[in-house]
Amino acid sequence: MTVLYESPRLQFGLWRLQDLPLARRLWTNRQTCRYITASGAMTPRQAEQRMELEIQQYLQTGLQYHPLFLKETGAFIGVCGLRPYQAKDPARQGQAICEIGVHLLPDYWHAGYAFEGAGRTVQRAFKQLGCDALFAGHNPKNTASRGLLLKLGFRYDHDEFYPPTGLYHPSYFLEK
Repeated sequence: MTVLYESPRLQFGLWRLQDLPLARRLWTNRQTCRYITASGAMTPRQAEQRMELEIQQYLQTGLQYHPLFLKETGAFIGVCGLRPYQAKDPARQGQAICEIGVHLLPDYWHAGYAFEGAGRTVQRAFKQLGCDALFAGHNPKNTASRGLLLKLGFRYDHDEFYPPTGLYHPSYFLEK
């Protein structure tokens, strides 16, 4: 595994084609994906396509939802990272904005990994990547994600339609 960056307990890697079993374990998990897709989980083929999208996005933009590993054991716990975001608000157009996301396997919930990983990703976005702001949204039923975003300092801005769920998601920004 190539380590791109780290936090005290976590290592952020880069997706490789041989990581397909990890992608399938994460994105076909019903608990992990219940708020991400309308069906509640991806098929194995959809998980493969998602991983391929992350690889291509990194090659094109230098951004991806990175595979996330525990430093201590090397265990794969999910993803955390950035992707490009195009603001619909004319006042924000022209700003360098990325969308932040975290998807963790259930065994790693409630241990502070989402906050640690997202916090380190926020630092990287502003200090190393030159982002002006970060965007994040969450399924309206996902109160844990709402709490995470507020704890990180994000501020609610609007509801935005998210095609994979077919719902309007509360959406937030964090300014540099």
